Amino acid sequence: MSAKAISEQTGKELLYKYICTTSAIQNRFKYARVTPDTDWARLLQDHPWLLSQSLVVKPDQLIKRRGKLGLVGVNLTLDGVKSWLKPRLGHEATVGKAKGFLKNFLIEPFVPHSQAEEFYVCIYATREGDYVLFHHEGGVDVGDVDAKAQKLLVGVDEKLNTEDIKRHLLVHAPEDKKEILASFISGLFNFYEDLYFTYLEINPLVVTKDGVYILDLAAKVDATADYICKVKWGDIEFPPPFGREAYPEEAYIADLDAKSGASLKLTLLNPKGRIWTMVAGGGASVVYSDTICDLGGVNELANYGEYSGAPSEQQTYDYAKTILSLMTREKHPDGKILIIGGSIANFTNVAATFKGIVRAIRDYQGPLKEHEVTIFVRRGGPNYQEGLRVMGEVGKTTGIPIHVFGTETHMTAIVGMALGHRPIPNQPPTAAHTANFLLNASGSTSTSVDFSQVSIEEQRCKERSQEGKSATLFSRHTKAIVWGMQTRAVQGMLDFDYVCSRDEPSVAAMVYPFTGDHKQKFYWGHKEILIPVFKNMADAMKKHPEVDVLINFASLRSAYDSTMETMSYAQVQFGHAGACANQASETAVAKNQALKEAGVFVPRSFDELGEIIQSVYEDLVAKGAIVPAQEVPPPTVPMDYSWARELGLIRKPASFMTSICDERGQELIYAGMPITEVFKEEMGIGGVLGLLWFQRR
Repeated sequence: MSAKAISEQTGKELLYKYICTTSAIQNRFKYARVTPDTDWARLLQDHPWLLSQSLVVKPDQLIKRRGKLGLVGVNLTLDGVKSWLKPRLGHEATVGKAKGFLKNFLIEPFVPHSQAEEFYVCIYATREGDYVLFHHEGGVDVGDVDAKAQKLLVGVDEKLNTEDIKRHLLVHAPEDKKEILASFISGLFNFYEDLYFTYLEINPLVVTKDGVYILDLAAKVDATADYICKVKWGDIEFPPPFGREAYPEEAYIADLDAKSGASLKLTLLNPKGRIWTMVAGGGASVVYSDTICDLGGVNELANYGEYSGAPSEQQTYDYAKTILSLMTREKHPDGKILIIGGSIANFTNVAATFKGIVRAIRDYQGPLKEHEVTIFVRRGGPNYQEGLRVMGEVGKTTGIPIHVFGTETHMTAIVGMALGHRPIPNQPPTAAHTANFLLNASGSTSTSVDFSQVSIEEQRCKERSQEGKSATLFSRHTKAIVWGMQTRAVQGMLDFDYVCSRDEPSVAAMVYPFTGDHKQKFYWGHKEILIPVFKNMADAMKKHPEVDVLINFASLRSAYDSTMETMSYAQVQFGHAGACANQASETAVAKNQALKEAGVFVPRSFDELGEIIQSVYEDLVAKGAIVPAQEVPPPTVPMDYSWARELGLIRKPASFMTSICDERGQELIYAGMPITEVFKEEMGIGGVLGLLWFQRR
C-alpha cells in the first residue's frame, strides 16, 4: 500500500460522483478554483452563481486545521472574497514549521447552519481493518478525536451495516438525525472501499433539515490501486505537501523511472540546502537521511531519493547531472556537501553506475569548484574497487575534493566526516586494476570452515530459543523457493551462500507458472549447477518439503494469487517490507524507546551502530559469553565474464561485427549509434531503416 494525499477538490469530485446513499446529499460540489493566473471575468462567465450567493473561500493545498489558522473566509460576497484573497493569494504563509506560497484556493457556496448541526466522521486503514470514527461535536474545535470520538473497527472482508453504526457510533447523536447519519456513513464506507481510499475525513459534516452537507474534506488513496481504479479515478494528481513545491526536475526523474526497469527517485526538500545526497538503494537512502538529521543536518538536507535496480551508465548519468545542476544553482557561504553513498550492492555493477556519476562530475566540474562542493563516497558490491578507483581519479584530475571509501568503512561514517563529527582518515592508494580480488589470499578457490569453532554458542542459543517464545528464522540450513524468473537474484543468493561456506545452496527450487517444468543453470562458485523450475507451486512444495521460506517476486497483478496459493503450505513463513505508522506507538522513535527500556542496546543514530556493536562484543568476551574464534578468509566468488570483459581484464574475438551492426559491447550499435540513443531520440522505423540500409541518419 502506498497512501498518497489528494486535494480536497479531487476528493469531493470523486465522492459526489460515486457515493451511493439514501441520505439527501446537498451542494453537489459547486465550486470555483482560483490561482494567481485566474481571469476573474472568465471565472464569472463559467460560474455565475458567484454573484448571487454567500461564499466560503479556503486554500486547497493539503493544509490541516485551516480554520484555526485563519485560512477560511466565511459568509463573504464576491467582493469580500477578492479582498480576503488579496493579502493571501500568491503570498508566503507559515504552517507549523513549513513555509510555502498560497496559490490554489477553492470558492464554495456558504451553508448557514448551527454548531449543533456539525459532526465529525473519519475512516482510516490499519493492519486489522478499517476504523470508522464519529463525534457528535464537529467543527474547528473538535479537539483530540482519537480520545473523544466513538470508534468502530470493520475487519477485512467485513461489511458495515446501519445497525452497527447506530449501536456503536451514533450513541450521542441526536435521535432525529440518527437515521440519515447512519445511511450516509454506510454509503461513505462503501465509497471508501470501492475507490481504494486509505484515509477519508469530513469535518464538519453538516446535517440540517434539508439534508447532508460536506463542508471540509481530507483524503488519501492507495496509489498502487491505480490499475484497478483508473476508470473511476481518471488522471488523478498527487499534489506535494504544503511547503514543498513541485519541481520540473522531480517530474523528469519520475519520467526516467517510468521508462526504466531500474528505480530512480528524487524529492527536493530544500533547494537552498547545503547537504545533498546521491544514494544507491531505498533502504540506504532512509539510513543516510536519518543519520544526517540525527547529526544536526535536518535544516540543511536538500533532497531525498535513491537509484537502484542496476541502472545503466546513461541512466545514472542523467540522474547525477540532475542533482548536480540543482545543487550548483545557489551558493552557500559554507560550501556544499555531496554524499554519494550506499550499502553493499547485490546485483548492481558499481563500476558502471559510478562511470555515469563520474561523467556528470566532469561535465559540472566548473560549477562544483565554484560552489566549493566537497564529495564523500562510500560504496561496496560487484566491481566496487573499479568504481572507487575511477571516482578517486576524477577527484585528482578535476581538483574537486573527493573522499573515497569502500567496505572497510561503516556505511554512515562519511556523514559524520562530512558534518565534522569525526576526522577524515587518510585514504590508502587504490589499485590500478581489480584483478587481485579474483582469488583469496591463500590462492585457493574454496575454504574449509569448522563451524563448531566459529559458532560455539549455537547449541546454547538453540536450547534457549526452544524454551522461550522466539525462534531462529534463518540458519545455514534454511531452504527457500523463489517465485518468479529472477535469475540474477538467485545467482546473488548462491554467491552469498558460497561466500558464507554453506554446504549447499539455499535456493531449492523456483516457481514460474508461464513455462513448463525445466531446470535453470547457475554457478556455485566456479562450478555449474542446475536448479529445478516448476510450473505449479504444489509440485515444488511436494518435491521439496524441507523448504521453509518463500521469496515472492510476483508483480502487482499476480502477488495476491501467488501469496494465497503459498499460504496453503504451513511450512512457509511470511514477512513484508514497507509500513506506515498510524499512531505514536508505531513510530521508530517509540519502538527504539521501548527496546531500550527492555534492555536492548540502541544507538542514538546509525552512525554509532559500529561502536555499539564493538562495545557489546567486547563486554561479552570479557564475561566469557563469547569465545573469539580464528578469523577464516571467505571463499572468493569468481568474476562473471561480462564484468571481467567490461573492466578490460580479458579479451575475446568479436562474435559478430559488420559496418552496419556491432554486437560486441553492452548494447547493440547501428551504424555507430547505440540502440539506447535510437530509443531516446524516438527515431521510429524510418530512422532505424536509414541507419541499417544507408548507414546514415
